[in-house]
Amino acid sequence: MSSSSNHIPVHRSGFITIIGAPNAGKSTLLNRILGEKISITSKKPQTTRNRILGIRHHPHSQMIFLDTPGIHKAKNLLNTRIVETAIATIADAEIVLLIVDAFAPDDESEQILTETLKPLNCPLVLALNKIDKVKKPVLLKMIDNWQQNQSFTATVPISAKYGTQVNELIEELQNQLPQGPPYFPKESLTDMPERFIAAEMIREKAFRLTGQEVPYAIAVTVDSFKEEVNQNLIRIHATLHVERNSQKGILIGKNGSKLRQIGEAARKEIQHMVGCRVFLKLFVRVQKNWSKDTKALRKFGY
Repeated sequence: MSSSSNHIPVHRSGFITIIGAPNAGKSTLLNRILGEKISITSKKPQTTRNRILGIRHHPHSQMIFLDTPGIHKAKNLLNTRIVETAIATIADAEIVLLIVDAFAPDDESEQILTETLKPLNCPLVLALNKIDKVKKPVLLKMIDNWQQNQSFTATVPISAKYGTQVNELIEELQNQLPQGPPYFPKESLTDMPERFIAAEMIREKAFRLTGQEVPYAIAVTVDSFKEEVNQNLIRIHATLHVERNSQKGILIGKNGSKLRQIGEAARKEIQHMVGCRVFLKLFVRVQKNWSKDTKALRKFGY
């Protein structure tokens, strides 16, 4: 064997599950790490409902991130499914990355997280997010409290919103990945079909542009997604499903103004993702109490 073979760098790869309480900033962090938006965000908790996979490529590593819904005390069937999705994703991980909101900790959810993480055998990394809003003594006390309860292989204070120390976090995670081949081709960003991401982008806009109660009652289905290659155009028809007529009225708005606003905001983001013109047509349908109906939950992918 020649001596030069000693200098061949090893390739690292693996799955990194991002977990945390609702609204801790998991999706914002994933989008920041990838440099592209694939996971939807809003200031309202429980925006993420599915596990979202995002891939970051380096010359000698491939980091496969799994963004999960916020773990919380579920009070209905939909939320129970959401939490089950998050906990199931931990089993796939080579590393678990726990995101904690340093500015507004969620004690009840964090208690559930502590119990969930106790039996873990893989490396566990703690990232305290939103440090741009917190004074240093408060942060140090919080780090100390977490380290007393749990054994972390690394602790990194970050701001996902502004990118503070995110590169340090990426480096830390990269160093802890096991040796392995790339699992996805170099140009892959996610395993999610564009159709799914389009539905999520529509749901995000509805989440952001409606009041407190309505967002949680919305599910989105893409009824058709047709590419017209010769026209450089994608035609999308999608339905926003709500639980009551009153919610339908709020979502449509006066003379359809709210639905137009949602459609226009979603169309711009989908256009950016697909890289061509998009025609987006939205419909609103009432499906009574779908979030409590097992059959409807399955139909909507939960």
